[in-house]
Amino acid sequence: MMEENMVTNGAGLRVAITGGTSGLGLALVREFLARGANVAFVARGAERVARVVREHPGAHGIVGDISAKDDIYPIAMQIAGELGGLDVLINNASDLGPAPLALLGDTDCMDFERALATNVLGPFRLTKALLGALAAAARENGAAAVLNISSDVAINAYAGWGAYGASKAALLHLTRIWNEELAPDGIHFVSLDPGDMDTPMHALAVPDGDPAALKRPEIAAREAADAITATLARCVPAGAIEGDKR
Repeated sequence: MMEENMVTNGAGLRVAITGGTSGLGLALVREFLARGANVAFVARGAERVARVVREHPGAHGIVGDISAKDDIYPIAMQIAGELGGLDVLINNASDLGPAPLALLGDTDCMDFERALATNVLGPFRLTKALLGALAAAARENGAAAVLNISSDVAINAYAGWGAYGASKAALLHLTRIWNEELAPDGIHFVSLDPGDMDTPMHALAVPDGDPAALKRPEIAAREAADAITATLARCVPAGAIEGDKR
């Protein structure tokens, strides 16, 4: 049974976050730790993972590349093992494609493939590998959630954003289909566009942008955490929340 503080602020939730050593991913790690969640995060660089673990006691760092097929099951096993199950998966890790940005006709096939591998195939494979853990959490607590980080380029066509936009559009539709298929079983899928943020990826994409005009990642992380807890609160069956007096 899910406790009331889990669905109101996230305390006690078992949360996995990909791309957790910089930008929005790191902000999400900090936000959920501050709320009392049990957090595991994934990133490619061993040194950066170790640094985040040192600076954030209680966080479980996992070294792996979600764009690499052979890394997926080891990552999934470590997530479930470190957390003892999984209530929330956040597919945040993303790849811009060509940098600097390029028109589709000038985009190298390897850059396009890398964006698809990171932004679509990686979330698909990792979600699929963790469906058993998420289903167990849904049976036990009434609901589980998967948050896929999207972008307005998933809906709007912008010149130069072809690889990133096409991959994020695919992820958005994947999210909708997953939700149609699995929400009846208590696993709910959410797509969230956090907006233009002051992150290393945005600086890579728009090097002459003004950071002061961009959203802070910690604000976006707070909004994402609120969206997850709101989803859980809405989807947990009545009477399945411990302490619920309704």
